[in-house]
Amino acid sequence: MNKIGMNLFVWTSTMDEDMTNTFRFLKETGFDFVEVPMNSTDQTKWQRVGKALSELGMGVQACSICGPEHNLISPDAAVRREAIDFLKQIVDGASLMGAPILMGPLFAGFKTFTGKSATDQEWNWSVTGMREVAEHAATRNVILAMEYLNRFETYLLTCADDVIRYVEAVDHPNCRIAFDTFHANMEEKSIPDAIRACAPYLVHVQISENDRSTPGHGHINFTEIFDAFQEVGYTGPIAIEAFGPNPPELAAATHIFRPMFDSPEQLATDGLAFIKSELASERNRTAERSELRLA
Repeated sequence: MNKIGMNLFVWTSTMDEDMTNTFRFLKETGFDFVEVPMNSTDQTKWQRVGKALSELGMGVQACSICGPEHNLISPDAAVRREAIDFLKQIVDGASLMGAPILMGPLFAGFKTFTGKSATDQEWNWSVTGMREVAEHAATRNVILAMEYLNRFETYLLTCADDVIRYVEAVDHPNCRIAFDTFHANMEEKSIPDAIRACAPYLVHVQISENDRSTPGHGHINFTEIFDAFQEVGYTGPIAIEAFGPNPPELAAATHIFRPMFDSPEQLATDGLAFIKSELASERNRTAERSELRLA
């Protein structure tokens, strides 16, 4: 059975706030884990967050992005070195927090563009750096899950074919794939086909609506998406990711200029019910197909 979680971006981008009440709400609502944004190398913070979640019996996964100062494809070797060291420290924090997976567009600086397509040199810089980070992650029992983004947020990995080729180039068991339906909805000809292609390396999924609102309230065809997950035998974690008007720095970064949902609590409650319904419906459809084959 897939574990279902909630990304905390609709509440925080820093985890500096006291999140105890939010953790408790998500636990009582029925979530299995939270997806914690990590942008700090303060290890005491991640120990504290992990302890709070553990006391509630709540699971945890981690996500992060790299800014231009931590860009694995920077032409400046010092910046690339900073990126590797930063990612290793984020891996350490994820391990201290108890997160088995660290996902995100870790391969390049977020919204850091040259105005051109990625070069072979940039590709090789990223692959080489990520292999070093993956080797470190293996010592911490953390899996790195590469999340490709849409073309307006990155230019290195923007589709399933890109991320598959990247993971195969890194060639390390601790470097795998995360799949986000928001980006796939923008960049793929067929989301189910993209899922099928990623399946051998897929370890994490983010369910995100086309307008970043409550899953099931937009135009993404989640029925065919969950059919594809069932078809490829995906049993890993599934997290809801959405963005709203708060925190303001995230709203600016994700270009949210109007409310996408009534409240984070409404989004979480309705999103969880939707995912559980889709998973149950898919199990029923699978059972019906099996009965037809046997008839």
